[in-house]
Amino acid sequence: SGPGQQREARRLGRHRSTVRLFPNMATVKATATVSRAKAHSFRSSAPPLRTSQPLSARGCTPGRAAPEGPRGGFCTAPRAVSPTEPTYAPLGKSVSAFDRVQILAEALPYLQRFADKTIVVKYGGAAMKDPTLKARVVSDVVLLSCVGIRIVMIHGGGPEINKWLDKVGIEPKFHNGLRVTDEATMEIVEAVLAGKVNKSIVSLINKAGGKAVGLCGKDANIISARQTSDKELGFVGDVTGVDPSLIRAIVENNSIPVIASVASDENGQSLNVNADIAAGEIAASLGAEKLILMTDVPGVMEDKDDVGTLYKELDIQTTRGLIDKEVIAGGMIPKVQCCVRSIAQGVQAAHIIDGRQPHSLLQEILTDEGVGTMITET
Repeated sequence: SGPGQQREARRLGRHRSTVRLFPNMATVKATATVSRAKAHSFRSSAPPLRTSQPLSARGCTPGRAAPEGPRGGFCTAPRAVSPTEPTYAPLGKSVSAFDRVQILAEALPYLQRFADKTIVVKYGGAAMKDPTLKARVVSDVVLLSCVGIRIVMIHGGGPEINKWLDKVGIEPKFHNGLRVTDEATMEIVEAVLAGKVNKSIVSLINKAGGKAVGLCGKDANIISARQTSDKELGFVGDVTGVDPSLIRAIVENNSIPVIASVASDENGQSLNVNADIAAGEIAASLGAEKLILMTDVPGVMEDKDDVGTLYKELDIQTTRGLIDKEVIAGGMIPKVQCCVRSIAQGVQAAHIIDGRQPHSLLQEILTDEGVGTMITET
């Protein structure tokens, strides 16, 4: 079915079960889903169906039939999925050749919509630590690049930094949830992020058939920064500017920039920059279609311990209201603020997804229902 037919089906409240499958994947998941009307996915004269209510507030729980109404069908919510959990069946045992072709056909409108568009992915959390999840993320990134979507990756590497600090006998210190980066720690941070972690990701992408180029924010002054005003944090930087010219040259060569969140100030002093903030500023400078933050939570939730309260879509005004009500709290606040700031600077949509869920990147970009929280301007 074409985009017009899909829009009409959503408008009339028709829903169907979908089987998710994409090329080069070894697994498949069959799930009954609610259509998710993404205003940014297809332009239509008809107003998109939107809701800022969590699933449970709409009278439904994951996997149970929803009340009759325009969104009908079933309610589903992403949840933390162990890489060993037997949710995914081996390819070929549960999906026919016709199903495979049908799924590709259903993905076509999304592939056309995002061809030659830039999507900035902040890569972090458990998806960087678990080898199985890491391989899936790399496979997703290479697939998206191969079909003409311009992927830019930004990464941190907190756990790897802690491991190397322990090896050299330096105790990690934190202040207000942020790493205290003294001179000795900064040397380790730069070596680990711009060296070991960055080149490991580049090697995995190249091995999977992509073309990756490893960088850090210091290269060609991609990220300009100044030392944060909170001097207790040490050499931690606030982003003051982004020069995307090198990034553009790389993506125009059909390659994938992989950027470590290390920058320098005007005197050449290395600074440790928050990877979420770096990703948001880079996305804004590129005029990206999407910013995607890979985390260890399903997204923004009314109750942080209940995935049934996941907000599938939010606008900026509602998001700020949730911060004021302290529904969004703790470590989620800077992530959401980063999303809001990037949208205010021209990014079309920002997404917070669970990197632990297999192939969550593809599901968020190439399916109508998505898997995390999408934030848009209105």
